[in-house]
Amino acid sequence: MTDITLIDAAAARLRGHARVTPLLNAPLLDAAFGRRIFIKAECLQLTGSFKFRGGWSAISALDPTTRARGVLAYSSGNHAQGVALAAQRHDIPATIIMPSDAPQVKIANTRAYGAEVILYDRATEDRDAIGARLTAERSLTLIKPFDDPQVIAGQGTTGLEIATQAAEAGIESATVITCCGGGGLTAGIALALQARARGLTVRTAEPAGFDDAARSLASGRIERNAAMTGSICDAILTPAPGNLTFPILQRLCGPGLVATDDEALHAMALAFTHLRIVLEPGGAIALAAALFRENLPDTVICTASGGNVDAETFRLALDRFTT
Repeated sequence: MTDITLIDAAAARLRGHARVTPLLNAPLLDAAFGRRIFIKAECLQLTGSFKFRGGWSAISALDPTTRARGVLAYSSGNHAQGVALAAQRHDIPATIIMPSDAPQVKIANTRAYGAEVILYDRATEDRDAIGARLTAERSLTLIKPFDDPQVIAGQGTTGLEIATQAAEAGIESATVITCCGGGGLTAGIALALQARARGLTVRTAEPAGFDDAARSLASGRIERNAAMTGSICDAILTPAPGNLTFPILQRLCGPGLVATDDEALHAMALAFTHLRIVLEPGGAIALAAALFRENLPDTVICTASGGNVDAETFRLALDRFTT
């Protein structure tokens, strides 16, 4: 089970390997939307997303003999890249199962980090079945994208940094909005803040039509998405919250928030205009919720969880919302 002890241990192993990403604020953005909005810029993390934290945490926690045989992961791109780079820096092989419709920049970068990429059709093929087969055939260790205690612990180091940076900024009370797919980042941050910054409370943000975490929090049981395609927020399109992550979300998080694809594109444009950072749609969904949802407190902290966007999508955001 992930707890603050596991998160602290992950932080120790990550020290000197992952970046401490900044907590950014733009006064003109605050003025335009009537609240203080701070952005935890994980788009500036190694591999362009927070996923490097979980990948390094999980791989570095393996015993040397197991680690040397190699690891396997499945991902639409950000977990893929995080695991691939962590494996490369540990000098071990990585096999990554990716959907064939993942952004080309994510597929290319995963290969560039030295991983073998196996593509599948997410509408007709089962990535879990493919992963189980390869794990057995090659004696690999599966690094799950979110439902793994060490992955949750690694993502939780983001929360340790938020707690420290919020205190330095004089923030004693705020809502922390997290981009949420399977819930690893949200669960890790919530656990870290419960231990280190109780005045900061966590809420999830998801794309409209793929709000399994919000619906699960409302119903009190794990709800599944009806489809796995149909949103530009590819990085956070997961079937359902994890069996490990959901109880943490249920215990520590408030009601979930939802934003549309257009709002995510608008948030991407505003982040670039006011902060000069590049976000992908799934990585901008928390900012979108912070900007466009009502009944939020005067101070909001949101995760900018990834910046691995292809040029066409980024150009669409800028063309639509900066002209």
